[in-house]
Order: sequence, then structure tokens, then C-alpha cells
Amino acid sequence: MIKKPFKPTVKPKPNGPRPNRGRREALHKINKFITAEEVRVIADGMESKVMRINDALKLAQEMELDLVEISPNAEPPVCKVVDYNKFLYEQKKKQKEIKANAVVNEVKEIRFGPNTDEHDVDFKLKHATKFLSEGAKVRAYVFFKGRTIVYKERGEELLMRFANKLIEDGIAKLESTPKQEGKKMIILLGPVKKK
Repeated sequence: MIKKPFKPTVKPKPNGPRPNRGRREALHKINKFITAEEVRVIADGMESKVMRINDALKLAQEMELDLVEISPNAEPPVCKVVDYNKFLYEQKKKQKEIKANAVVNEVKEIRFGPNTDEHDVDFKLKHATKFLSEGAKVRAYVFFKGRTIVYKERGEELLMRFANKLIEDGIAKLESTPKQEGKKMIILLGPVKKK
């Protein structure tokens, strides 16, 4: 038997443009990539004025800075004479500050059974008080397992007793009354804002 020589299969390369491999599209048009014929130019120590693009580019070159299109939809587009890397750094810094100052509402859950003992309710009240004092919302629910679904009234009474204790102490405010969702009866409590 004669063995045929091994020929590796070579896939043909596509003729079209190569896919974008990790390269991001520029956030702003800068310098020669600005396509408008006239732009409104803003620079430090200079009043804003409308210029032809060639004059604006010369001005930026004389100042040894970049011409950055910051508002492309304006009529005419607004460009700023600035160091582009420094401009990007300041933009990222602003975004971080906005993100840091954004309020994130955390929701903590506390679970009960319809036959939860009074001692356990007191224990869970301490947890709820801690969560609410930290600024989190509390989602308390009674989980009905198997045949305990027949004790809906008991579950609602338990949740309202739990909520009323927190409201009376001035720690929480009721955000939603008990409502049935499948095998759960849920109540939502929010922290009281201190003045």
C-alpha cells in the first residue's frame, strides 16, 4: 500500500478589510480629521469665534496643542484648542466622580416562615435596624412552604407587626404593603432620612 504525502489544508485569507481587533473608535475628531469647513473655536485666554478650519488648525499648531471637536452637532461645530491627552484624562476623572457620587440603593432581604417565633422576630428586627441605619432598604418576606400557604393571614400579620415596630422606632418607612408573589408575601421598607 502506497501512502499519500500529507497536505495541510490552508484556509484562504479573506479579501475584505480585516476585522477591528481591539481598536476602539476615536471619542472625538481631532486636528485633520475634523471635516467641517467652519468651526467655533474655544481656547484658554481667548474669546470664542467662528473660523475656517485651516485657520483653526494653524492657531492650534501655533499654540502647540490639538484642535478637538467637542460638539459636532452644533452649528457650526464647536472645537476646543487643548492638549488632547490631558482633555481625555479630565473627562475620565469627571466620569469617575459622577459614578462615585451616584446613589446606589442596596436591598437586604429578611426571611420569615408563617410560624416564626417572637424571639426570632426580635432577632431579625436587630438585623433590619442595622441594615436601615446603613442606608439599605429591607425586603422582608414570609415564605410559605408546602401546606403552610393556608396561613396567609398569619404571614401578613407577622410582616405588619415587624414593619410597625420599625416605623414606631422612627427607623423605617413603609414603601410597599404586603403583597403575594407566588409562595412569598413581600413587604418593602426604606430608611428614614435623618435631617
